Amino acid sequence: MKRFNVTGVCRPDVHYMVKLDKRMQEVRRYIDAGDYFSIHRARQYGKSTMLQALAADLADDYFVLDLDFQMLSSGDFESEGSFSAAFARELLESKRGRIPVKTAGQLEKFIEQKGDLKLANLFLCLSEWCRQAARPIVLMIDEVDSASNYQIFLDFLAQLRGYYNRRTERPIFWSVILAGVYDIRNLKQKIGQDMQYKRNSPWNIAAEFDVDLSFGTDDIAGMLTEYEADHQTGMDIALVSNLIYEYTSGYPYLVSRICKLLDETLIKNTGSASGNDVWTKAGVLEAVRLLLAEKNSLFESMADKLMNFKQLKTVLSGLLFTGKNIAYNPDDEAVDLAQMFGFVKSSGGNLVISNRIFETRLYNMFLTMSETQNAEMYKAALKDKNQFIQDGHLDMRRVLERFTEHFSDLYGDREDTFYEEDGRRYFLLYLRPIINGTGNYYIEFETRNMERTDVIIDYCGEQFVVEMKIWRGQAYHSRGEKQLLEYLDYYHLKKGYMLSFNFNKSKTIGIQEIVIGDKILVEAVV
Repeated sequence: MKRFNVTGVCRPDVHYMVKLDKRMQEVRRYIDAGDYFSIHRARQYGKSTMLQALAADLADDYFVLDLDFQMLSSGDFESEGSFSAAFARELLESKRGRIPVKTAGQLEKFIEQKGDLKLANLFLCLSEWCRQAARPIVLMIDEVDSASNYQIFLDFLAQLRGYYNRRTERPIFWSVILAGVYDIRNLKQKIGQDMQYKRNSPWNIAAEFDVDLSFGTDDIAGMLTEYEADHQTGMDIALVSNLIYEYTSGYPYLVSRICKLLDETLIKNTGSASGNDVWTKAGVLEAVRLLLAEKNSLFESMADKLMNFKQLKTVLSGLLFTGKNIAYNPDDEAVDLAQMFGFVKSSGGNLVISNRIFETRLYNMFLTMSETQNAEMYKAALKDKNQFIQDGHLDMRRVLERFTEHFSDLYGDREDTFYEEDGRRYFLLYLRPIINGTGNYYIEFETRNMERTDVIIDYCGEQFVVEMKIWRGQAYHSRGEKQLLEYLDYYHLKKGYMLSFNFNKSKTIGIQEIVIGDKILVEAVV
């Protein structure tokens, strides 16, 4: 029986997976054109799965050399000789019995040479092989990040560039694909003995690779259709696939992880025989909660990046808490890093967090950092926690009442700029320990700006919409009410909540209910 896979390469014979045919056709256009290019995407984005599927697809027309630099040790990159021997060895091992006898003999002889092996001599051997080959040779190298810090890798790229520019007279690989997280075109070249760097990567010959490797709703639906044919759960495939996409924006690992939690963890926990009560909206929301609560390699990598690249914190914190628009600028190193690691994407010329899962996890990371700096609000939430849950239901009105009281007591004498920058942070800091472990929240991207942010809270199958806004006068307030009512219609809710940060000295702090048509708005002012 097939299963969902989140570790290593996916195989269609044993795993439920998105069909890659269309993407492989798009990638093949580059190969057929003889391009050299890199597939640089964030961690666990399906790069290795794509390369293995592509190698099989190309087999009838090309001789494919699919290597993985993880198979090389750090010692293999220490010198030109050790790298040249290791590269030749991997060629022989990966295609043993398929490399022409003459070429195999030359590579074996090259490895057995005593003395200092030269990269240039290795490429002479490779060029002769390509000259005599019956089919064009395509070189694929996965996990090139493991080599990117070594000078010898830059020398290897320089050889590829040199042969690429002269391949009419010096035959070499028809196409070369390098796969990893980092954009190889932006490697920093070591210059001189002082070990200073400048951006001058020998991989500047690479074609721009713009194939979308994320999953669309149709992709997810196709995978679930195959699953449904095997399990007969009766799920609404369109509803489930759209909901998974809403939370993941098609990030391959996140899609597969949610499906795996539904198929394995939740079906086991509920004792469901058919899975019909698991593959539902409530089931997806529960899988999202479990995903956000777990430690996995993807989230650990995110935390490591925040620790190792301090400039990321400034960009991401600005996006999450201040509501300021940050223009997409690929020349900004922090923006470039955030996009390369998959944290952000460009939308309408501005940066946005890539998906709801990442956004909530990043909020949680930053809020955890804030817990010690703003211990009073966090401690207040922990102390109040038990009074907000009645018979398994979250009393959101009571949450706003107590937050309003604590916020006014703790921060009522602070400057206005303090409220502007940190009001959202304090509400989420207060909310998190209340729903942590049982509920979840996310920020609605379309409403997040300096004046308004909508928080969607999921708790035991119930949803709450809380609009956080800066008071800009009664007219603006009325527009906010109208927008919230429209949002309640979208979520099929009868009650909504507003939290206004008001800087007027004559403001009235507190909470009130307003009935508008068939809706109730609970408005809190701090």
